[in-house]
Amino acid sequence: MRILGIETSCDETGIAIYDDGKGDLPEGIVAHRLYSQIAVHADYGGVVPELASRDHVRKTIPLIKEVLSDANLTPQDLDGVAYTAGPGLVGALLVGCSIGRSLAYGWNLPAVPVHHMEGHLLAPMLEENAPQFPFVALLVSGGHTMLVRVDGIGQYQLLGESVDDAAGEAFDKTAKLLGLDYPGGPVLAKMAEKGTAGRFKFPRPMTNKPGLNFSFSGLKTSTAITINKEITECLTAEQKAQTQADIAYAFQEAVIDTIAIKCRRALDHTGLNRLVIAGGVSANTELRKKLKQVMAKLKGEVFYPRAEFCTDNGAMIAYAGLQRLKAGGQDDLTFKAKPRWPLDTLAAV
Repeated sequence: MRILGIETSCDETGIAIYDDGKGDLPEGIVAHRLYSQIAVHADYGGVVPELASRDHVRKTIPLIKEVLSDANLTPQDLDGVAYTAGPGLVGALLVGCSIGRSLAYGWNLPAVPVHHMEGHLLAPMLEENAPQFPFVALLVSGGHTMLVRVDGIGQYQLLGESVDDAAGEAFDKTAKLLGLDYPGGPVLAKMAEKGTAGRFKFPRPMTNKPGLNFSFSGLKTSTAITINKEITECLTAEQKAQTQADIAYAFQEAVIDTIAIKCRRALDHTGLNRLVIAGGVSANTELRKKLKQVMAKLKGEVFYPRAEFCTDNGAMIAYAGLQRLKAGGQDDLTFKAKPRWPLDTLAAV
């Protein structure tokens, strides 16, 4: 079986075809394309939902044609169409839902709505060294930070989540305070490489309390106060640049330490020694180093997707959609987009 995956939940248009290897193609990603809207939103310092929706309208169909051409396949070679149905920006979701359902109807194929975060959670399954169930998953992105116990596809127990800003959101907002270009998170991480350890120390929020929830708004406020104080006292451009780098280092260190503490706590709570990290922030190299150290102490393993599949992409939607389709998870053509959709409400496969 092979399936087309469509991802349009926010500011990236991702299209891919995945094959389960039981036909004339080997198992894996047959072809995939990704278009990022960074240039569209850069002047605004963040995602503008209406512009995101319009750009998905322009890009989705051409990308589908390109992926089919890359794979040397026709619609008659497909067994289903999967699309992100939520959570995400409602206008952006509706573009993918409408196109996905229309193509499924026109091609006489089953339509499979996919949960965006389930796609991220299963993205490490695209790698050769895929994790075995059960495991603890850290889903960390611009919109979500959560810890989930995973016993199988659709068997999810929410252990903890952010009560305010997600980690990626905190990265982007702090980067903006530092005067960095959009998207700020990766730029801040790059700047932190030049930072001096120990000059600044920020709090590790909610780590002195029991539980597995996250909170990053207080850390962001503490960082903002430091930025306002320290940057104004810089006398030269060199001093300002180094102070910015030192603040970026301390901020990133605080976020990563907080996440590592919570992951260790979740693993102790569940008794598991396999950890999956996925989502845009999982591409952060310092976070990967830290969690690798945590798992080495536990004599466990950490799994994550390659960098290109950490951010939103069609491959993860195609993979998740294929698992749902094989389990009879297709839906009728009246399925609506769900901008809010709790992960733990999904049916088990």
